[in-house]
Amino acid sequence: MTRSLSIFGATGSVGSSTLDLVRRDRDAWDVKVLTANSSAAELAALAQEFGAELAVVADEAHLPALRDALSGSSIEAAGGRDALCEAATRPADMSVAAIVGCAGLGPVMAAIEQGSSVALANKEALVSAGEVMTAAVERTGATLLPVDSEHNAIFQCLQGGAVEDVRWITLTASGGPLRTWSPAELAKATPQQAIAHPNWDMGAKISVDSATMFNKGLELIEAHHLFPVGLDRIRIVVHPQSVIHSMVEYRDGSTLAQLGPSDMKVPIASCLAWPERMETGCEPLDLPAIGSLTFEHPDEQRFPATRLAREAAEAGGAAPGVLNAANEVAVAAFLDGKIGFTRIAVLVEDALNRFAPPAPRSLAEVLCVDEEARAVAASMIETA
Repeated sequence: MTRSLSIFGATGSVGSSTLDLVRRDRDAWDVKVLTANSSAAELAALAQEFGAELAVVADEAHLPALRDALSGSSIEAAGGRDALCEAATRPADMSVAAIVGCAGLGPVMAAIEQGSSVALANKEALVSAGEVMTAAVERTGATLLPVDSEHNAIFQCLQGGAVEDVRWITLTASGGPLRTWSPAELAKATPQQAIAHPNWDMGAKISVDSATMFNKGLELIEAHHLFPVGLDRIRIVVHPQSVIHSMVEYRDGSTLAQLGPSDMKVPIASCLAWPERMETGCEPLDLPAIGSLTFEHPDEQRFPATRLAREAAEAGGAAPGVLNAANEVAVAAFLDGKIGFTRIAVLVEDALNRFAPPAPRSLAEVLCVDEEARAVAASMIETA
């Protein structure tokens, strides 16, 4: 049976991997909407390849180029944030939400309002707007399927189990490229060193988040909203090989773990095919070649990000959104050479201490908190 599919963020890593999977079985998918931030030529080529009905660039300045590239085709072109949200209201059996940052919140909420399935790869949706979005999911009956490898692993391990039987959810973390560095070495880490992830091929921002462990802190907040077992039952374990993507321990002592290659096609395929399975073309695990799997406790003295994220999740309300916004500003400043690596966590903690707005009750209020938190963090960098 052919299923309709919309991909928000089609030219990014998650979107590209999704389309690679669609290419493996073109007859199974009817692509409706493809979007990109500004890559008009690439987006137009993809829209024509997959016969999309609509192509949208978030940056409206690139809309003329998109229209020119689609000239002569029947594919509709649109641009701007409102156009993204309108595109998400178009019916689709599955929407892949892969727009990075708060720019993706509007389309995610619009897709949820349709009550359909949303494959969620946008961290900010549940970190900054978790309470607002989970309430919308409950109200509309939409299905949220987690794309992040860790949350997808938990989702798979919970199938057939009951939340009340869960003793622990364990998020695994690679520890990033700077895992063994001393505090003195971390203070001198360069952007090039921080983005050199040993296992995953990711963008600069998320690679820095992995190096600081903020990525895992954000995932802890996401897991808290996706899997309501209580924050005290969600823990983090450093697993440098990135073979076990996460684990669930039940009250009878059984622990289920999801293992797989370090390839985002695996969790994306899990979402696309759910509740069934599909071929991905990924190489199978060769456990004898891997040899051994090791585990460590996270070091929150050298990497305080997970502590800060847990405290923000416990505080609830606007705190997770402030943490996320301040971290984005701090990471951008680090990549631009304005602050040192260890200043990222210091700046985020200072922002949390200085800015404590009321809990947002709507998406508009979430975006307002995000904007104000960014301004606070930016001013701290300027006056440092």
